[in-house]
Amino acid sequence: MAVQVTVETIRPEPIVLATEYSGRVSAARRVEIRPQIGGLILERRVEEGTRISAGEVLFRIDPAPLKANLALAEAALMRAEATEAHARRAVERSDALLARKAISQQSNDTAHTDLRLAVAGIAEARAAVEHKRLDLDFATLRSPIGGYVAAGLADVGGLVTVGGEKALAVVQDLDKVYVDLRLPADDLDAVLMATEEGLGPVRIVRDRDGAAPLTGVLKSSDVIVDPGTGYVSVRIETANPKLALLPGMFVRAKIPYGAVPDALLVPEDAVLHTAGGGTQLVVVSPEGKARRRDVVPGARIGNRIIIASGLTPGEVVAIRGQNRVPEGVAVSVEARPAET
Repeated sequence: MAVQVTVETIRPEPIVLATEYSGRVSAARRVEIRPQIGGLILERRVEEGTRISAGEVLFRIDPAPLKANLALAEAALMRAEATEAHARRAVERSDALLARKAISQQSNDTAHTDLRLAVAGIAEARAAVEHKRLDLDFATLRSPIGGYVAAGLADVGGLVTVGGEKALAVVQDLDKVYVDLRLPADDLDAVLMATEEGLGPVRIVRDRDGAAPLTGVLKSSDVIVDPGTGYVSVRIETANPKLALLPGMFVRAKIPYGAVPDALLVPEDAVLHTAGGGTQLVVVSPEGKARRRDVVPGARIGNRIIIASGLTPGEVVAIRGQNRVPEGVAVSVEARPAET
């Protein structure tokens, strides 16, 4: 009796080759909110996990000591202005007396020096006032970027100091995120060339059940290879709708590295492996005879394998029941197309 097999006609098709790497997600922008002045936290206007806009107020530090310091600086400025006005009148009198030779040149020089010192005193006092005004502005802490507030917010009543170890808040922009990968240095050239040729986007695959992959683009690559591992860092940028990716999450990225314009692909189940480690396919002739043939496999694409050599376009390959065809002889087969 003829051997029953299911067959498929192999047609060439263009294929983009991609390699899968593991990577970690990081925020596109991450800002730590730290105080520039010390004091007591009077107010906290945000909660953990909320989305905020750029410039939105996060904290208010007790401004009373800062207002007192500003008042002192303004008083010092008024005193410096009064000193400058007195020195200027003294110079005018000294110049008039010198013209009548009523005082010495040394006394006149001293009056001019006092005026210059008074002018410098005004500049110093104005700078001190501006510094105290800035300190007062720093009592209101705003977010420089829009994003989401991370957990670990400082609470009302806490005493903050400049240079503290812990930030008052962390704001992360998650509208787009980065996926940081580590590639073997030997793979980097092919990946960069594929990006320049526009072979396709990078696909970000999440480990959630049924989650659709996201698409990203190659953002940057490091120019230094780790001498210990031989790997180089690569960064992928991708949009992040509905916060599908969160910082710290591990994902898999499929990066194109080449293309085969006329690839011959067969189902993985159609491939037979010999005792010697070879690879074979069962090819069915137009006369209905089937024979095993040695082939050279290439890259794996999903559940299919590219046949690099040993197969020509248009040939019919057995994809089920081929293990019933003995090795070394041709047998008659009853072929059924895979579509049925």
